[in-house]
Amino acid sequence: MKIIAGLLRGKKLSAHSEKGVKPISGRIKQSLFDILAPVIKDARFLDLFAGTGAVGFEALSRGAGAVVFIEQNKRCARSIDENIKSLSFGERAKVLEGNVLEDLSWISFRSQIESFNIVFLGPPYRDVENTPLSLTTKALERVVEARLIAPKGLVISQRHIKEKVEIPGDLKVVKETKYGDTLLSFMRLKA
Repeated sequence: MKIIAGLLRGKKLSAHSEKGVKPISGRIKQSLFDILAPVIKDARFLDLFAGTGAVGFEALSRGAGAVVFIEQNKRCARSIDENIKSLSFGERAKVLEGNVLEDLSWISFRSQIESFNIVFLGPPYRDVENTPLSLTTKALERVVEARLIAPKGLVISQRHIKEKVEIPGDLKVVKETKYGDTLLSFMRLKA
């Protein structure tokens, strides 16, 4: 797994191979960051369901001011922390362990960041028994409830094209892009 562009272009990330943890494809990651290019510099970036941390590290490499990774799996969180240290991101990056489907108000307190310019969530599509999951709606609700989105901030969800999602009433979809069986939805808070 490599960083595609930016300051650390070509750097390899180490990751524990965990069943059910699948990093974002290079094609989707490239497209995502092409879209985010005008707003990534100095952004406060929240990577929910961080897994390997591939999305958050790409954001750091491309100039995000701070990235907070949220991951429930202890081994994945430890791997992200090792990469933060080995890539010398210091105070710009922090990994926190927690369940994205529960109350998220603790994130602002523990990260020392009140709200985020970009919130990315890429929940797993399937569990370890290969059963389809449907986690996006609940995760979006938790993000809105915890008031983690900065004014004019973006929320991006990556999900399987067949997952049924209800967008919380406070959010509106401003763009969607499809990549095979993956859909990226870009949302903003309603005015």
